[in-house]
Amino acid sequence: MATTADMSRGLILKLDGSLYSVVEFGQNKTARAGAKIWAKLKGVDNNRTIEHTWNSGDTIYPVRVEKKPYQFLYKDDSGYNFMDNETFEQIVLAEGMIDAPQFLRDGQEVSVLLNTETDLPMSVELPDKIVVQVTYSEPGLRGDTATRTLKPATVETGATVMVPLFVNEGEMIRVNTKTGEYVERVKE
Repeated sequence: MATTADMSRGLILKLDGSLYSVVEFGQNKTARAGAKIWAKLKGVDNNRTIEHTWNSGDTIYPVRVEKKPYQFLYKDDSGYNFMDNETFEQIVLAEGMIDAPQFLRDGQEVSVLLNTETDLPMSVELPDKIVVQVTYSEPGLRGDTATRTLKPATVETGATVMVPLFVNEGEMIRVNTKTGEYVERVKE
């Protein structure tokens, strides 16, 4: 069994019948009472974000999670289709299980988090940063660079990303999939 001393970021816990990932945690001490451990938890199998407090030394129930490389194949009426890179087995997942579905490209490699107790997929993580091509963008005005002005640009996946004025149609850019923000221009 694990205790609150084993708490860490990214740890997946079973709490009240649901699975939660630890986003951040800390400790509160007072002179009169024992230490309390608090954690901000994000739902893995639901869309809830909660805060929970334990007494120091309480038992927690971590869930063993395995990250496996999968390849995104296509999207259809049943959901998003992925293929295991080792066994070539295919799975279909709902859009809510994917952290940034607007940036998925056919053939892109992703990480699928599997619950080792049930062998069921829990979520899909894209790489932190991906390189995409700008398919449509209004031309920037020459000389309008005194401030960090942004303009909308459509990328090859169909998502819209705010980019600096100097980024033009046809260029490759790096995008942060967690925030959806432009990172840098990529030279081919």
